[in-house]
Amino acid sequence: MSRILPFIYILCFFVISVNAQKPTDANIYGHVVDKKTGEHLPFINVSLKGTTIGVVTDLTGHYLLTNLPTGKIIVVASSVGYATIEKEIEIKANQSEQVDFEILQDAVMLESVVVSANRNESNRKDAPSIVNVLTPALFQNTNSVSLGQGLNFQPGLRVETNCQSCGYQEVRINGLDGPYSQILIDSRAIFSSLAGVYGLEQIPANMVERVEVVRGGGSALFGSNAIAGTINIITREPGSNAVSIAHTTNLIGGRTPDMNTNFNASVVADNHRAGVMFFGASRQRNPFDHDGDGFTDISRIKSNNLGFKTYIRPDLYSKITLEYHNISEDRRGGNLVDLPPHEADVADEIKHHIHTGGVKYDWFSKNYKHILNVFTSAQHIDRKSYYGAQKDLAAYGTTGDLSFVAGVQYNYSMDHFLFLPADLTVGSEYSLNDLSDVNPGYNRVIEQTVHIQSVFLQNEWKNKKISLLAGTRLDRHNLMSKPVFSPRLNVRYSPNSLFNFRASYSTGFRAPQAFDQDLHISIAGGEPVLTVLDPELKPERSKSISLSTDLYYDVSDWLFNLLIEGFYTTLTDVFVLAETGLNQNGQIVMVRTNGEGAVVQGVNLEGRIIPFQALQIQLGATFQKSQYVQAQSWSESVAPQKRMFRTPDNYAFLVLNYNPLKKLKFSLSGTYTGSMLVRHYAGYIEEDREVETPEFLDLSLKVAYDMMLLAKTRVQLNFGIQNIFNSYQNDKDQGPDRDSAYIYGPALPRTVFMGAKFEM
Repeated sequence: MSRILPFIYILCFFVISVNAQKPTDANIYGHVVDKKTGEHLPFINVSLKGTTIGVVTDLTGHYLLTNLPTGKIIVVASSVGYATIEKEIEIKANQSEQVDFEILQDAVMLESVVVSANRNESNRKDAPSIVNVLTPALFQNTNSVSLGQGLNFQPGLRVETNCQSCGYQEVRINGLDGPYSQILIDSRAIFSSLAGVYGLEQIPANMVERVEVVRGGGSALFGSNAIAGTINIITREPGSNAVSIAHTTNLIGGRTPDMNTNFNASVVADNHRAGVMFFGASRQRNPFDHDGDGFTDISRIKSNNLGFKTYIRPDLYSKITLEYHNISEDRRGGNLVDLPPHEADVADEIKHHIHTGGVKYDWFSKNYKHILNVFTSAQHIDRKSYYGAQKDLAAYGTTGDLSFVAGVQYNYSMDHFLFLPADLTVGSEYSLNDLSDVNPGYNRVIEQTVHIQSVFLQNEWKNKKISLLAGTRLDRHNLMSKPVFSPRLNVRYSPNSLFNFRASYSTGFRAPQAFDQDLHISIAGGEPVLTVLDPELKPERSKSISLSTDLYYDVSDWLFNLLIEGFYTTLTDVFVLAETGLNQNGQIVMVRTNGEGAVVQGVNLEGRIIPFQALQIQLGATFQKSQYVQAQSWSESVAPQKRMFRTPDNYAFLVLNYNPLKKLKFSLSGTYTGSMLVRHYAGYIEEDREVETPEFLDLSLKVAYDMMLLAKTRVQLNFGIQNIFNSYQNDKDQGPDRDSAYIYGPALPRTVFMGAKFEM
């Protein structure tokens, strides 16, 4: 904290000093209301089209933009969940104009602006590929305090916990393991393999503006690992002078506290040329023992997050953005968690210190046809770990990880190119990941340095009815002998306002390097399970095809959106795990090697139904098959198996929001997980075996009530129950010989929660 305070003082002084610039006293002001209800709407973006100037409405739905450029301008009102409105006006020096907006809800979010479909801002309905958006409202309505909890409520996505002791999580897209997905922070690939081990639970929801999810191969856009899909975390920016503080207490199993506190505070200069937002979060979760054996089923967490995001607009057509956040986390699982880890029978203790930051420069031409982005981001992780059993003093390890990315991107918008208007995008990136993972007691050392030099090119021809995007990316990876070309082709056709048809083809690759599972050590039978790479490991490649249909129906108050998406992905030289027996220290060793191939295919369904203003329903389901071409063997005592592990053939989600009163909201949310196949290592059981898991229905309810204490002060009180039916795994191993990786189903048993939020 002491290291960050000087930056905070400098930023506040900087924002104040920007106000001293010469004013024009040309102002606009007004309010934004819901067209149907007349309700004033807070947090709506009001901006000048073609410039970087903008503001956010306050809690009363009003806004003020001062010292604007004179002449004709287009004022835009936009927000996730509302249709965008534009108004053209002319303003003069030393005058103020009132510009009010009436906007309609866009509950299916067709008008939302997204950046993950083509690396440029696009209307979601007109984007060349399907982009799902997770908003802060979804995180709040589902009581999701971290990124990992909220990701469950999207089609094709499933977040699962893979370790009883430490709570290691990963997100699966379209049935593929976590390392097949690329996680971005503000469109930058700095979320490394090490960050992926616990990162989903470390990123607090309050620092997130939105999360964009693109299913299917994305290596042509974002490079290595984007085979199953891309998750782009867009962090919050300052939009107005505002403060919010929230606290939620969860009682896991009705008895074990998990306390979460967060805050956001932003300051914006009167002339909107500069602004800064500070955000922070603290989490204190006690360990939870479900079956009373003295060993944790949910780990203890003590974490603190602190960061800021600031910008300066040197002129109307340029913007410099700076972002930094720090995460400090201490997690502990096993037994005797209050003692040093080497005095416990089983212990996972991991201490993280993570620093992440980035700088971006955006420039727009006056006619908005040329856009230039120059960016750089970095992340440094320092990890101290203990993965051990039987009071082993040799189980301590240290890990250092540095990720860096820098690049430039240029966009040119053409009124006509060959046969349609078109947008050309070209760019180049350089990325570095330097990893050192040392565990002397296990004689395990991973020293890995990855350099990737990339160039990308794409052109999108588009109008309201059709779009055709063709692009490619060239990655030169130092762990691969040849450069990798990753082409993509996307087609969208909208014959009318009711239908959208899309088709896509893309390729992807994974380099022969260590991934997040390799940096985590499970314990089975009181012995560690280590993962090593085959020295002859070859790159893994993919080809993906998807076809989809979007149906939109809007009559009076009734809104309906149905998405049907089919996907088919083939993997060659697929990465698989095979047991090689025990090493000289008596530890189980799994080797990552190449299999012949695999096929993942299925259908995603998503529906959004709004029968009337007060009721909104979102639901989705996935039906799929994930199989290896050739049966794979992972244990001498188990027959080879073609099915991919930990991948159910069907899973689904539901989010229902009902506002019977303006200030009262009921939110019902849940997930369904079908049966799947999991490994179960010997130790607590006599020999290795495969287990077909039962189905799970995890249903939750939240009730929230808003109160306006003063004109610009709002308080929300909320309470609810997660996993109402206590749908939770009941056959976990017990005692020191347990297999910590034998875990499946919902992450939490029945949990009661209550909270409060203060905004002004």
